[in-house]
Amino acid sequence: MAVPAANGAIDPRQYLATVERTEELARLQAQAQRRKSMLIFGPEAVGKTRLLKSFIQTQPSALFVAQVQSPRQLLLTLIEELRRAANPEIGLPANYTSLGTGSLKGIVQRALEKHPFFLALDHLAGPSRVVTGLIKDLNYFDRTPVLFVARSPHMEDIGALQPMCAAKSERLELKEFSPPVALEFARREANRTELWASNLDHFLHQLVEWSNGNPGSIVHMLKMAHLPHYHAGDQIKSHILYVDYRMGRR
Repeated sequence: MAVPAANGAIDPRQYLATVERTEELARLQAQAQRRKSMLIFGPEAVGKTRLLKSFIQTQPSALFVAQVQSPRQLLLTLIEELRRAANPEIGLPANYTSLGTGSLKGIVQRALEKHPFFLALDHLAGPSRVVTGLIKDLNYFDRTPVLFVARSPHMEDIGALQPMCAAKSERLELKEFSPPVALEFARREANRTELWASNLDHFLHQLVEWSNGNPGSIVHMLKMAHLPHYHAGDQIKSHILYVDYRMGRR
């Protein structure tokens, strides 16, 4: 893989736009303005959760659920998020934790009918039929848009929710960094974490190739490179580190 030298001209604006996912964030924001659902997908550790969290920081009307488990847990988390919104017009009851799932669903649905919220769901992990049905009920023909993440290549982890984002415009793919951006990212991360070795430049080039530009993989292997047993004198034992990374000993 040909990677430009350190002084090879990578546009700082291109680097920042790629690393911060500004184009993808703008797409999410535009979709939110249109009140449409969006599916975020891409390889493992490419930055899907980070993008989703970046989006909700710009959207006070986004109700974030970090992990979707049972219907009851989903509803309780949404009510907590509604409480965080601190809108007195929502009219949430003081005591709700002892209520049944049907009552909790009614509370959430009434709040969603009154205000233009979004549901931002991460880690669906193969939702059950009941959870899927609940999400569809809350969405109610896009009245409440849902932004969610697929973590498996064939999107089986989101189950029957795929049709909610059937159109190409409703699917946002996050891709790996290009080689020059990945190298610059690796350099900056190594500098930020004060990683030094006499073979650091060679190691970073290898890192870009081994990671295929995946930011999560780059960060993970750089963390490993700080461990003493991957050093021999002033050099990083890069190939041993990579073998251990691939074998999962990290």
